Amino acid sequence: MRAIFESLFDIGYLVAIFTLGVLILRSAPARAGDTSAQLAGWIAVILGFGDSFHLIARVVALNTTGGMAEHSVALGYGKLVTALTMTAFYVLVHLLALRRWPTARERADTAVYRPLGVQPAVTALVGLAAIVHVLLVLLPQNETFTADPPVFWGIVRNIPFTVLGVVIVIELARRARHDRYYRFAWLAVTLSFAFYLPVVLWAHAHEAIGLLMIPKTLAYVWLVVMGFRAYARPGPVRAG
Repeated sequence: MRAIFESLFDIGYLVAIFTLGVLILRSAPARAGDTSAQLAGWIAVILGFGDSFHLIARVVALNTTGGMAEHSVALGYGKLVTALTMTAFYVLVHLLALRRWPTARERADTAVYRPLGVQPAVTALVGLAAIVHVLLVLLPQNETFTADPPVFWGIVRNIPFTVLGVVIVIELARRARHDRYYRFAWLAVTLSFAFYLPVVLWAHAHEAIGLLMIPKTLAYVWLVVMGFRAYARPGPVRAG
């Protein structure tokens, strides 16, 4: 029963995420060259692309003899790709925040778009956290392709990832709080980390904690739906 439920959930999630991403990219604002709409679409597509490597391998493992242990290499590759694409996902969310919700100082100079914002230190911190996370994910000490990778390195590589998430939450809370579509984007990201971190810390000892990945996934769906409502529905209303 678990295999059937989880497989249906994973497949349904991937279909939904890719569909929403394509609809956003094909929306009128995106086709007209609206960078924020294009970013929202690619955020969904990259999320689905990265998760598909892990989830498809997981579906196969759940529905074949041998289970997870027999597919540790495929699951390892899936986790590796997912970790890398999630880093890209949050970098794109940061760029969306800069583009869709410019500050008053950024609006004052409309002639030049500043990709690092008026306060480039924030973007520098995002970039540094992303790079450190990627480097830590690629370390052989993670034993990514084994059935029982060390918990210690799972915690270590998620430290910069959590820093990245905290910066994004603060940026979304500060910039998008008056946006009718994205005003709860900060909450979606917060919930995703709130459900994810216990899995990193304790799922190896208590398998049931792994079920928190379901609400974590739904938090990401919520964030993508915000983008769909903002750009792909008829007559989208811009920020504010």
